[in-house]
Amino acid sequence: MRTRIKQTNWQSDAANLIAIRYKVFVEEQGVPEDLEIDDHDDKAWHFLAIDDDLNKPIATARLLADGHVGRMAVLEEYRSKKIGHLLLNSVLNLAKAKGIKALFLNAQLTAQRFYEKAGFETEGEIFIDAGIEHVRMIKQITIVPSNDAL
Repeated sequence: MRTRIKQTNWQSDAANLIAIRYKVFVEEQGVPEDLEIDDHDDKAWHFLAIDDDLNKPIATARLLADGHVGRMAVLEEYRSKKIGHLLLNSVLNLAKAKGIKALFLNAQLTAQRFYEKAGFETEGEIFIDAGIEHVRMIKQITIVPSNDAL
């Protein structure tokens, strides 16, 4: 399987973003439908993972200007194939390019270990969001100046 990550926006790819998020969050996890789409989608940078062999969108994530990473979802049949890592690396690279100094997210407890492996640290206590246990996590970003700046 060949996978590519596409940076996109809500205006261009809302249908694909919604389809993945609906399948994962609403159908699989029981998140109320009215909580899935919010006012941040319009302003966020979005990412889509595409299975190039099938030309099929298979995963998504978003980044807000304040460093908030969210709505990361991988279709069930594509999990454990490093797609989440590809998405997170794309988010991190954009954050660095935008000068964002830290990323933070609200991780479901089942995903906490995944984010720890990516360098996120747990901050605070477990809380419930949309009926699911979460924990806040943060990752400081080191911006390395390019040789062009020297």
